[in-house]
Amino acid sequence: MKLIDCYALDELKLVYRVLHAALPEQPELMDSGLLEDLQRELQAQASAEGVDVSLHAQWAAWLGGPLLRGL
Repeated sequence: MKLIDCYALDELKLVYRVLHAALPEQPELMDSGLLEDLQRELQAQASAEGVDVSLHAQWAAWLGGPLLRGL
């Protein structure tokens, strides 16, 4: 199995956006280790590119999708 950081960044962003969008209907995803690891990896990459991940607009813009609720 590949490590999470071995996947293409665009693919990781897409999977994260899809999982995050499913949270209202699937709240058990909040406890998902995969979602947590994915977010941690993406935030590390965003921070390395100068994104302040604590600012919702910057984080959402870096993810490349519509502004995500609850981030």
